[in-house]
Amino acid sequence: MHPPKYQSSTSFPDQPPPQAFELATANYRLKTENCGPGFVHFTLNNPACLLFYSQNQKCLTKTENITMETTKWVIDPAHSEIQFKVKHLMITTVTGSFKEFKSEVETSGDDFTTAKISFEANTASIFTNAEQRDAHLRSADFFDSENFPVLTFTGSGLEKIDDENYKLAGDLTIRGVTKPAVLDVEVGGVGKDPWGNTKSGFSISGKINRKDWGLNWNAALEAGGVLVSDDVRIFCEVQYAKQS
Repeated sequence: MHPPKYQSSTSFPDQPPPQAFELATANYRLKTENCGPGFVHFTLNNPACLLFYSQNQKCLTKTENITMETTKWVIDPAHSEIQFKVKHLMITTVTGSFKEFKSEVETSGDDFTTAKISFEANTASIFTNAEQRDAHLRSADFFDSENFPVLTFTGSGLEKIDDENYKLAGDLTIRGVTKPAVLDVEVGGVGKDPWGNTKSGFSISGKINRKDWGLNWNAALEAGGVLVSDDVRIFCEVQYAKQS
């Protein structure tokens, strides 16, 4: 069992801290053992300066300046879905997906707030359950799959909102146009499958305006409005496998 972790400054004014505890930053770790009442302090701009102050000055401390190992995670396509939804005729919603995609994530240890994320989807693998529509989406009116075979997203870290919800900012590239995009991420958790593989799960959602990426085609309706909405809602259920 790992010792409990504490953030920033942690005080123990009335009783000794646990027999052993751990204070972790992204790259450094401080361990203390058999300490009396006191508090821990560290400065992020100088992580090597990790100090423990004890009221009775009788404290055995062990300071370890350790660069956390980089952990690699790879998406499990059998347990992941990349979907989008758009309004059709302004009255109903059509759901589409990409059937071919890949993604890798690198984290410091198992801390996903440090994640460096890469994702790409094969635009020709688009599927909306209507072959004629799929062919149109692959054409130059939309994704122009012949000239732009992949769309990509790169992100660098998750901003924590609360224990389960995060914001993911990154760059989305479609048809050679790169624009910033912010997505909402719900963390499902980390667990092991029956074969001992460590998996992490996330639900991702967001909304973009397709015209920002040059997907401009549309058709006016006789009664007013347009055939396809500009707003595209993104919904992804993804599972990543930790690499040994």
